[in-house]
Amino acid sequence: MRSLIEVQRKLLPDLMDVMQKRYQILRYIKFMQPVGRRNLSTSLNLTERTLRGEVEFLKAQNLIDIFPSGMHISSTGEEVLEKLEGVMRELTGIDTMEELLARQYSVKEVIIVSGNSDTSPWVKNELGKECAACIKRNLSGENIIAVTGGSTLAAVADMLTPDSRKTLFVPARGGLGEDVHNQANTIAANMAASMESDCRVLYVPEQVSREAYRSFMKEPGIKDVISLINKANIVVHGIGDALAMAERRKSPPEIMEKIKKGNAVGEAFGYYFDEKPEIIHKVHTIGIQKEDLEHSDHVIAVAGGISKAKAIRAYLKMAPATTILITDEAVANELLKG
Repeated sequence: MRSLIEVQRKLLPDLMDVMQKRYQILRYIKFMQPVGRRNLSTSLNLTERTLRGEVEFLKAQNLIDIFPSGMHISSTGEEVLEKLEGVMRELTGIDTMEELLARQYSVKEVIIVSGNSDTSPWVKNELGKECAACIKRNLSGENIIAVTGGSTLAAVADMLTPDSRKTLFVPARGGLGEDVHNQANTIAANMAASMESDCRVLYVPEQVSREAYRSFMKEPGIKDVISLINKANIVVHGIGDALAMAERRKSPPEIMEKIKKGNAVGEAFGYYFDEKPEIIHKVHTIGIQKEDLEHSDHVIAVAGGISKAKAIRAYLKMAPATTILITDEAVANELLKG
């Protein structure tokens, strides 16, 4: 396949460009349907005149359907898009980038989706789809899956499907006080519902004082869930921008100043770190700790968007060898530069 693509690049370079453009249009329609022509034109940075011709072609090939509410991808279009995915990965060099990054950062695997989730909303759905597939691939006979919060993890829950293997979802940490839709408890429950499996919840704040921590840990129900979290064979987590996470946690001014002065770029599991990476600040959290990751068979880190490139790069420098990174093409290009 690779040799054929190289020949086509030389003999028919325009064909490659056209195929890539039509692939992007089909992808966008699939994830944003129903979508209007103007919205599509703006999102893909194409003139309306150019897009009109492409839409007419795709309609003539029965790849899309056009309704008053907007465009939808057809069942034929879905089949073509699925077959194109492997070709486009080779065409854009994504498969090679994955191998290079896995070696560069000494992690188990890197999975890259096309695009930049900062600018293209459907890319986050693609991250969710790949993460859901990765979870399914790594299930064993019995599983405990610990998950953190965040909007990217919420997208993963939407992409999971029922599975007969015995699986228990648990939140990797407490989370009362933040947006309920992005709490680890909510996401664990949604993932369990999507897979028709079991779930346990942890109704405690994410960050507490040492005195409160000792008090909470005396509660049998909390101790039981913490024990399950520590036994998780799969951990699924995001990687956050340091300042954005500090603001989301409503950190006090002295902590915000500490994070800024320390030039922290990223956050994961309550640890704020700089580019070296060195830990700038640690939030006292109830739930999984960074050192606990060494005991998990699979640690799936899912994060995208060029704005998180520094955070992801820094995290990978301290990530366990069992890490599987799922990110987008914009981040991957930045990581390769590093």
